[in-house]
Amino acid sequence: MKFTSKKERWGAKKNSRVQLAVVMLFAIGAGLMVFNFASTRKISADANAAPKAFVMTLPKGLPADLYKELIPKDNPMTAEKIALGEKLFFDKRLSVDNTVSCSTCHDPATAMADSNMVGIGIENKKGARNSPSVFNAMFNEAQFWDGRAPSLEEQSKLPIINSLEMGMKDHPQVVAKVKGLSEYAPLFAAAFGNEGITIDTIAKAIASFERTQLSGNSPFDRFMAGDKKAISEAAKRGWDLFNNQGRCISCHAFNESTPFFSDFKFHNIGVAAKDQNFAALARRARSFGSDNLKAVDELALSPGFSELGRYLVTKQPKDIGAFKTSMLRDVELTAPYMHNGSEKTLLDVIKFYNKGGELNPNLDGGMRPLKLTDPQMDDLVEFLKTLTSDDTRRRMKSVKPQTRAPFPK
Repeated sequence: MKFTSKKERWGAKKNSRVQLAVVMLFAIGAGLMVFNFASTRKISADANAAPKAFVMTLPKGLPADLYKELIPKDNPMTAEKIALGEKLFFDKRLSVDNTVSCSTCHDPATAMADSNMVGIGIENKKGARNSPSVFNAMFNEAQFWDGRAPSLEEQSKLPIINSLEMGMKDHPQVVAKVKGLSEYAPLFAAAFGNEGITIDTIAKAIASFERTQLSGNSPFDRFMAGDKKAISEAAKRGWDLFNNQGRCISCHAFNESTPFFSDFKFHNIGVAAKDQNFAALARRARSFGSDNLKAVDELALSPGFSELGRYLVTKQPKDIGAFKTSMLRDVELTAPYMHNGSEKTLLDVIKFYNKGGELNPNLDGGMRPLKLTDPQMDDLVEFLKTLTSDDTRRRMKSVKPQTRAPFPK
């Protein structure tokens, strides 16, 4: 990166120091500093200092080599960028009516997910998709339930301009609004130098913060590391069922290199497929000319069209009704489940799989009745609970749930 002069890049030193200090005090005082490690809080308030490279210490069970590999070359991690991204993530002013933020649907008090069936945006508008956890999202091969965004950077640009979420008209309006908030100018200067405030730097900052949101250090991780007493006998039976009769591992893949319990592929398992005429929906979707990402994003959250799943992205008939295999870490904490929040408990999810899903013309060939007994299904639930991070559980107890700002009169 080429820098201009210190004066051009950093602005007035005294003002920048004050603004940076205010932001850090605001974040800490509001209980929003949800980084996993205390070292990330030691962010210099010296406006003349170059951005500091940030090195993440990963929790037990996550692969450091993969983490490093997935940091984009054009968006390296710095402490200043992460702090800015956190502020943006929790700032309701990024919505058109100043009522919701990213954290409204991705709340640290609910494991960076949402306890509602589907996301609820401005003016209490309901979407059609459940809000997945941000934890470990950086390891996804593509973002959203249908994979319509290739990266965290591209993903973060869409909810802000979706009419059912944060409701801004377009990205120029977003940039203009952020530029109009005086405290942001020195923060963007500290994080991005003369790049300034653009939709790309906004997205890069939010994505950088999200890459600090990791979940590991679970009883299962300690079990895999050799502590045979870390999980119960019921959970051990559940782990065996997960790998064998339950056939869970065929899609919720696990190995030491990618220990996230997902193949990151897209499958039609029949969720919400009952009484759906997929062929008619597909024809209607095509008539909307949904070839650009914003149009796909709108359809993805629209009741009815949402059930087309991956098809909205690829336009391939084989992808009708297919959704990404979700990761399972912290799954105990992120109810309700499935892409539409239709299953209330983990046991409900297992019962759905046990019956072989919901029949439809596009049902994945791997779906079939499992013939699990009630005790076996209970054991599977006990296993899934061992994937809960001790750090995540502690964090949930230490933060206040996010609140929605009142609607303007």
